[in-house]
Amino acid sequence: MDAVVAPWAELESDHPIPLLHRKRLRGERMLVAHVNLDKGCHVATHSHESEQMACIVSGKVRWRLGEPGSSDYREVDVEGGSVVCLPSWFPHGVDALEDTFILDILSPPGEMGVDRQT
Repeated sequence: MDAVVAPWAELESDHPIPLLHRKRLRGERMLVAHVNLDKGCHVATHSHESEQMACIVSGKVRWRLGEPGSSDYREVDVEGGSVVCLPSWFPHGVDALEDTFILDILSPPGEMGVDRQT
C-alpha cells in the first residue's frame, strides 16, 4: 500500500441510516470515519470486532454503554472535546442530542455498527 493524501471533501459520502452522514478512508490496519450526526440521530446498540476510538469534535451525544438491562449498563452524555474508547465486542449505541461531528478510528478496519442497523 502506498501513502494516500485525501481531502475529506473529495471522499465519497454515504448515509447508512437517517440523520447520519459519513466519509471513510480505509488503510490496511485501521479505518477513519468522518461522521456527522444530525440532532435526533439514533444508532442502535451493537458491537463489533474492531476496537474504536470516537473523538467527539463538536456537539453533544448520549452514549449507551454496555448491554441494556445488565448491571453494568450506563448512559453518558459526552460533548465536543472528549474521546470515548470502546474495546472489541463492547456493546454500545449513541443518540445525538445536538448536531455532532465525530471522528471514528477503528482497528482492525471493518464493518461499523450502522452498516447492520435496520
